[in-house]
Amino acid sequence: MKKIQSIIIIAFTALILQGCGAYSLTGISVAENVKTFQVNNFQNQAAIIEPGIDRTFTNDLQDLILNQTNLDLVTSGGDIIYEGEIVQYYISPNTATSSNTAAQNRLTVAVNVRFYDTKDSKNDFEQRFSFFFDYPASSQLVGTVRDQALETIYDRLTQDIFNASLAKW
Repeated sequence: MKKIQSIIIIAFTALILQGCGAYSLTGISVAENVKTFQVNNFQNQAAIIEPGIDRTFTNDLQDLILNQTNLDLVTSGGDIIYEGEIVQYYISPNTATSSNTAAQNRLTVAVNVRFYDTKDSKNDFEQRFSFFFDYPASSQLVGTVRDQALETIYDRLTQDIFNASLAKW
């Protein structure tokens, strides 16, 4: 009786584990034949050129994909390829005071992304992603304010790009 019970438990466990094989905790759907990814440098083509933001954005996108998938980063010949450019780096007044001065400014960054799946071209797309960060008008967009703004914006942009390309959200 114990032998039959053990066989049933083992079979049941195997069925459960087999059924879980097609799902991931991150919600991504990457074909089994996709093993590598490539992120080409995102050039800064915005009207305002802020040094280093292109390199930081490229590295942040690479890091997110490395941390949330089991894909290997390559410099050429990737199974999936990300490329594009930063097309907007724009500061504008966001809210005003009663004396018609800015109370808050907004930094907006937009990137144009081209995604290529060399294994299945129906997944290819080109899309613009943007996000913003509001900060007090009394602050200058330098130092820690700039770093915090870019970190917030890049976190959102890279996650949106990841979701559009691999999570299909």
